[in-house]
Amino acid sequence: MNAPLFETSITSLPLIGRGKVRDIYAVGDDQLLIVTTDRLSAFDVILPDPIPGKGEVLTAVANFWFGKLSHIVANHLTGVDPESVVRGEDERAQVRGRSMVVKKLKPLPIEAVARGYLIGSGWKDYQTSGRVCGIALPAGLEMAQQLPEPIFTPATKAAAGDHDENIDFATVVGLVGEDLATRVREKTLRIYREAAAFARVRGIIIADTKFEFGLDAEGRLTLIDEILTPDSSRFWPADQYQVGISPPSFDKQFVRDYLETLDWDKKAPGPRLPAEILEKTTAKYREALHRLTGA
Repeated sequence: MNAPLFETSITSLPLIGRGKVRDIYAVGDDQLLIVTTDRLSAFDVILPDPIPGKGEVLTAVANFWFGKLSHIVANHLTGVDPESVVRGEDERAQVRGRSMVVKKLKPLPIEAVARGYLIGSGWKDYQTSGRVCGIALPAGLEMAQQLPEPIFTPATKAAAGDHDENIDFATVVGLVGEDLATRVREKTLRIYREAAAFARVRGIIIADTKFEFGLDAEGRLTLIDEILTPDSSRFWPADQYQVGISPPSFDKQFVRDYLETLDWDKKAPGPRLPAEILEKTTAKYREALHRLTGA
């Protein structure tokens, strides 16, 4: 495992921007270099301490799922070696094992969220309205309970520092049109079902997950960003799952739970993380990778 990387300093390519976790560079006119750093955001705030090895784990997990689920929907991978598009050993070290060269596509302005269990913002919505993103659910469900069927619960795609907001399907139709909204919903739920069944055999419950989609020049729907990683999903150990409580997790929910114990207003700057929290978080990410892929 390489030294933690909080921020890249690549000068051989134009920097397009830095997200909560990823630094993005232009590779010619039609490709992007996406470098997954070890930054961690919680409550939409980037924390000051990187999680050692996190970027490498996220990249390995995303690449695993992109390959496994490519029969469902196209993805943005090009197969180009990230080390071949930068210059010098220092830059190659920054991208090694944590980067991908992808097609430059037009992103859709939504987060495509699939939920199989009632937790997080979905649980909060259900408690107040009996619905999640406008979808009525049976009465009497408990925290973390499995839903009768997975549901599509989209959200706005917020800028860094802002919060995503749950929206209903009609709002998605207003944003992208009915045909595209329907295709996104169908692909999201199919990907979730196949991935959840695969992970369950390996002792992981995928409670919920979010995807991002883009369109290529021919209008083909394409998966972009990351997919089914511990950052974009809630991974629960199946042998510790229990209805009525928030289960322990392999994802950054562990850090969120720690932060909830602090006197912090969830605004930047975020608090420093103790060494013990950093080490345990790294271990959780690596265990998720091992369980899913054997790596």
